[in-house]
This record gives sequence, structure tokens and C-alpha cells, in this order.
Amino acid sequence: MENLQAIKQRFEIIGNDPTLNRSLEKAIQVAPTDISVLVTGESGVGKESIPKIIHGLSHRKHSKYIAVNCGAIPEGTIDSELFGHEKGAFTGATATRSGYFEVADGGTIFLDEVGELPLTTQVRLLRVLENGEFLKVGSSQVQKTNVRIVAATNVEMTKAIQEGKFREDLYYRLSTIEIGVPPLRTRKEDIHLLFRKFASDFGQKYKMPTIRLSEEAVQMLIKYRWPGNIRQLRNIAEQISVLESSREVNVKTLQSYLPQVHSSQLPAVIGSEKQSSDFSNEREILYKVLFDMKGDLNDLKKLTLELLKGKDGASVQKENDNLIRKIYGNESQKSTQLEALSSYQENEDNYDDEAVSDNDYEPLPSKSILAIQNSASEKDHMPDSNPSDKYHFAEEIEEEETLSLHDKEIELIIKALDRNKGKRKLAASELGISERTLYRKIKQYNL
Repeated sequence: MENLQAIKQRFEIIGNDPTLNRSLEKAIQVAPTDISVLVTGESGVGKESIPKIIHGLSHRKHSKYIAVNCGAIPEGTIDSELFGHEKGAFTGATATRSGYFEVADGGTIFLDEVGELPLTTQVRLLRVLENGEFLKVGSSQVQKTNVRIVAATNVEMTKAIQEGKFREDLYYRLSTIEIGVPPLRTRKEDIHLLFRKFASDFGQKYKMPTIRLSEEAVQMLIKYRWPGNIRQLRNIAEQISVLESSREVNVKTLQSYLPQVHSSQLPAVIGSEKQSSDFSNEREILYKVLFDMKGDLNDLKKLTLELLKGKDGASVQKENDNLIRKIYGNESQKSTQLEALSSYQENEDNYDDEAVSDNDYEPLPSKSILAIQNSASEKDHMPDSNPSDKYHFAEEIEEEETLSLHDKEIELIIKALDRNKGKRKLAASELGISERTLYRKIKQYNL
């Protein structure tokens, strides 16, 4: 078994970070077995090196090694790519094709970005992991394969499982051994080392002197968070090597190549404050509406008590009008209310008279107030059973109103029609209902 330093040289791995060394040691230990391995880490950290080490140190090293980027293959063709298809299985399938699992029989398949696999493909992959069997697209013949699967992902798998995007049983089959590759920002001592290696490679590639960083530029390089990890560092080294005429790079020059160098050193909080603010505004609006409704109800209670005390009709009507103006507010609010009422009446006109049952009519808003007025006017004729209780008759009024609701409604309709000389539109407006509803009630009561 080769030692760790020899493995790094063989597979061109640069760095001495303890976390990186531990990941490489796990890869070396698991390589001689056929255990499935899941490599995790952020995008650009170099996850593809781990499956190469596992395959190169295994007994399958003389067989095929195939790397598949699952996120780059369209959902409609990925089953055909992995498992093959029969001639005529779908439009464009002019010949039988072998998939990766058939071609790599006896070798290793590296499934990069495995978290992007469709759920239907995940079911097929689970069957391969469990018993080595698969079906070509459009075929009913079961085929066997002997491949080792090493998968990699930058997706948080537990979250993907909770959201139903990845099968939990497949995750546990893939992650028999899980190897995490650390991000570049945690490997402070390796950053400058990697940059020098990339600068040297690009100097040879483009046949120009190797660039060098000043001490201040080295410190900036180390403090930067590198969200793109090693891939971003390599890209920056290539840009500077090609574009800068001076081979000595100072801090100002390096800063011009680092996107958002100041803000990138701080952790980002995404959207939480905005969402909280939006929810708070909605809650405040709801509270305001509830408080306004409470005030309107208190005013209605006050008006009802005034009626029970026997105030004259003109005074009560004046207070009622003031209350209505208060509820509806200014002219724009009143317009909105009228538009809503108009929309409701238009929707109501879409129903057939015959389809509406006898119980499907609107209550008359004014009947309760008039009934209370009538009851209040009869107060002097009622026996005073309990002089200490001014409103001892309230329960009796409520019971009588409930029993005579049908008659009161007919009486109100007749009075409204008489006052408006039989004009249903004016009568309906006075009663606070639509003309169609009034027509239905006239028909219902045979008036």
C-alpha cells in the first residue's frame, strides 16, 4: 500500500490540511473493497479526485472507469444513457444501445451530482445497488452487471430527502462510506500553495514567466472566502497570468480580480429579514381591521341600547346614518364597497330562479332594527314584572322576533313596494337587496 504522500503525487493532489489528509486516508482504506462511497462537499473542491483514487487502488483498476455528470444529462434521456435502450424504444432510437452500466461491467462508475437524478432513475439505480440487475429502456429482459458505484454531490442530502427530491433508501445504499472534502476557505495554509502551482502550470502553458504575489497580496488571497473553491482559485490564477504584463502582482491588482472582496468575507443572510418584515406588515394590517370591526360592533350595541330606551325614530335614523358613514369611510372606500356589491349582484344573476331553493335568499338588513323599534314602542303596554330590571323584556322580544320573522319580512316588502309605487328597483334599493332577490321573494310569497 502506497503512503499518503505518494498518493498525492500520483493523483496531483496539493495540500497538507489535516481534514483533507483524513479524507484521503479514508479513500485509501476503502479502495480494496466493493463498498459504495458517497463523496460530499461544495462545488469546486475537487471531489472528482476521490473516485479516481478509489478506482486506481482497487482490484478493478484494469477495468473501465466511467465518470457521469448526472446534472448535465436531460431527464428524458438519462435512463437511456445509464442503462441503454432497445431499437424503437422511443422516437430516434434507430438502433440498440448499451448503457454505462453495461459498458463498465467489472469496473467503476462515478456518478457526479447524483442529487440531480430524477426519482424514476433513482428507483432503477437502487435496484442495481441491491442485486446488480437492470433493464434497458424498452426491454423486458433483465441484465446483470458488476460495477462499483462511487457517487458525489454538493446537495445537502438530508434536506433533499425531507423535500421528497431524493429517496432515503437510495441515500443509505450510496453512503455506506461517506467522505467529505473540505472547502478551500478552511484550508488556509494550502491556498497560496495551490496558487503557486496553478501559476507555474499556466506560465509553462502560455510560455511566459510565472507570476508572483507580494506579501500583502498573499494575505488578501488567504483571507478571501473563495465561494468557488479550487475551481475559482485556478481561474483567477489563469486570468492574472494571461492579462497582467507585470509578473509581480500587488494587492491592488489582485483585488481587481476578486469579485466583491470586502462583502465576500462576511457570512450572508439571505431573505430572512425581508420575509419577517413582510409577515409583520400583514399582521399589522390584520390587527387594524380587527380593531376597526370591534369599534363598529360597539357602535351597533350602543345604537341598539338607544332603541331599547325608546328614543324617537328620527333621532335613531340620524345615528344610524352616521354609523353607516363611519363604517364605509371616505368616498374611495365607499366606491370599493359598491364595486364589490355590484360584482356580487352580477354573480347572483348567473343563477337560474328554479335552481335556487327557498332557503337561499338574503336576509333583509333593516328588518331587525325595525322589529326592535316596534318592540320598543310596545314597551309601555307590557307589564313591569321586575321594576329594578329596565330591560327584563329583552328576552321576550327576541323570542317573538324569531317566531314572526316570516311575517315581518313579508310586511317590510309590501311596505317598500307601496312607498315606491310598485317599482321593484327602488324597493330593492330601500331594502338593501338586489332587484333579482326581491323578485324571487315576491314570487316565493305570492305577493
